[in-house]
Amino acid sequence: MSECNHNCESCSQNCGERTAESLLESPHRLSQIKKVIGIVSGKGGVGKSLVTGLTAVAMNRLGYRTAILDADITGPSIPKMFGIKEKAVGSEDGLLPVVSKKGTEIMSLNLLTENENDPVIWRGPVIAGAVRQFWTDVIWGDVDYMFIDMPPGTGDVPLTVFQSIPVDGIIVVSSPQELVSVIVGKAVKMAQLMDIPILGLIENMSFVKCPDCGKEIKLFGESRIEETADSYGLEVLGRLPIDPQLASQCDSGLIELNEITFPESITDRLEKMIGR
Repeated sequence: MSECNHNCESCSQNCGERTAESLLESPHRLSQIKKVIGIVSGKGGVGKSLVTGLTAVAMNRLGYRTAILDADITGPSIPKMFGIKEKAVGSEDGLLPVVSKKGTEIMSLNLLTENENDPVIWRGPVIAGAVRQFWTDVIWGDVDYMFIDMPPGTGDVPLTVFQSIPVDGIIVVSSPQELVSVIVGKAVKMAQLMDIPILGLIENMSFVKCPDCGKEIKLFGESRIEETADSYGLEVLGRLPIDPQLASQCDSGLIELNEITFPESITDRLEKMIGR
């Protein structure tokens, strides 16, 4: 065997030093996307889509161009939160995202199906292929931050996203229940195995404020988010309350009108990624 020059592209040997070929896909040629942020959770029902929507709205309010790729193919909820009822259209160049009232670009399977209530009865590889096409075939234009609303768990779609899309970092969403700390660990470890940077944790449903006295009531007991974050060497980016008004706004498609105090630690962390 000849001496290794560490250039696998010019070498025909199948040795242990050979690096795997990158599976990353390029976005559409007319898309310019600066940062891609995945919003993940190890299980469903913790408010991952809510955090995706709120984060996109918060960055949009700061003057950034935001987009949401809804990768939760079988349970898309982003269009409803933003009050989007029109369907996505295409041109000879590709598929065009639908733009919300405040300017966030959105692509979701609900924007392509005839009826938003129609179930998606697809096998995993087909679902993963649709997510990949949302990245490669959609003309996103100029975007500062793209947020990917991931389905829960560590299955086909998260794997496809981490392998196919150049994700700059993920935010892990949890809730106060003790069981969730175990589930969070699965999402964190998957990201670490895939060499995806973890920006931090967000705890949703941390508390509800009493409408009379303003006291914070912890419906799910004492939070263990700090303990969970410490065990993985991560930062707690913020805690979000249970807010009936916000829930009503999401149901009415008015998430962009929310008045919730969004944690500055999240927006600051994201702004530092592009140096503003």
